[in-house]
Amino acid sequence: MNPTAGAGNTKPKVFDKEGAVGKQFTEQGAIGSMGQTIGGPLDKEGMIGKQFTTEGAIGGTAQSMMGGKKST
Repeated sequence: MNPTAGAGNTKPKVFDKEGAVGKQFTEQGAIGSMGQTIGGPLDKEGMIGKQFTTEGAIGGTAQSMMGGKKST
């Protein structure tokens, strides 16, 4: 086994928009897609839904505080 195998590789943190939890809140994810189906204020452009995007108050805070990449 090579001890340096994978060194320098990165993967998204869990709450990153591409991570295991964070991606569920995107419009393609399990939670975010429900908002898209319901539409109205829960749509990604709606009053509530837009807060969960990476540019929104909730999603943006999660992305900046707990998102990003980590070394593998």
